[in-house]
Amino acid sequence: MTAINLVSRCTEGGLQLKSQFRNVFCLSPTVTHRFASGLSKGDKRLRDQPKSKRKARTEFINQSLKNAQQFSLCDAMRYIRAFEVGRPSTSSKYDLAIRLRTPKNGPAVRNRLRLPHAVDTSTRICVICPPDSPVAKQAVAAGATLVGEETIFGAVKEGRIEFDRCVCHVDSAQKLNQAQMGRILGPRGLMPSTKLGTITKDVSGTVNNMVGGSEYRERLGVIRCAVGQLGFTPEEMQRNIRTFIGGIKKDLATLSDRISKEIHEVVLSSTNSPGFTLNGEFRSTDSPPTKDLSIL
Repeated sequence: MTAINLVSRCTEGGLQLKSQFRNVFCLSPTVTHRFASGLSKGDKRLRDQPKSKRKARTEFINQSLKNAQQFSLCDAMRYIRAFEVGRPSTSSKYDLAIRLRTPKNGPAVRNRLRLPHAVDTSTRICVICPPDSPVAKQAVAAGATLVGEETIFGAVKEGRIEFDRCVCHVDSAQKLNQAQMGRILGPRGLMPSTKLGTITKDVSGTVNNMVGGSEYRERLGVIRCAVGQLGFTPEEMQRNIRTFIGGIKKDLATLSDRISKEIHEVVLSSTNSPGFTLNGEFRSTDSPPTKDLSIL
């Protein structure tokens, strides 16, 4: 019986019509209703399960060096000088980047060292001490450009910061804090502190180490520092790099046993060149003579 005949006989018996329609429509295929997630209505157990969250990385990502191209020091210097052709020897510097295998929430490595061959000798050093004291005379003889207390505090508050490093004598530390210099010098990284050794009794010795010295700090698992000028010879670069890496290894050795930090990669670059990963060798069989790299 067709649906049209059923409709025409609908007035004869409602119960019979209802039973006939049930027999007709039960033959139609069942359609499973699905939600936007792709799960059916009956899959409540799968739909109600919480989504798995990705675990946050605890260490910085370091690329594998297994297939990476690495260079000796002389080869890296030769390629870097090709990018610096026509530039003055004092305008560009060699930069060394040391990538560490380190946890993200670990302490940052930070220190200061004096390289065998100074990279920047134009550092302006300020010493906070009584201006007429013997300490001030020793600081000026060691290479300090500014010496004093109240005059320096007033200039800093006016926005005239005419120095790159700041050292404070122990006897002047209280005046430094009372002048609230930390609000101005702290964000600029110039505030003296006992942790960094810039609040000391031996002012002249600290100034001597700062003249031509270099500071470095770990940022995002990488430590960067200028290790030479473009006119340095390969032998001078080798001594500076050895001193720098040796200082970082000492800093890593002083950390707690529960904090693991290791050197993963050493990259040499310059102001206008890309980075070249060093393999630890001074020169290779194809390297040019060192005397050729000593001439610009």
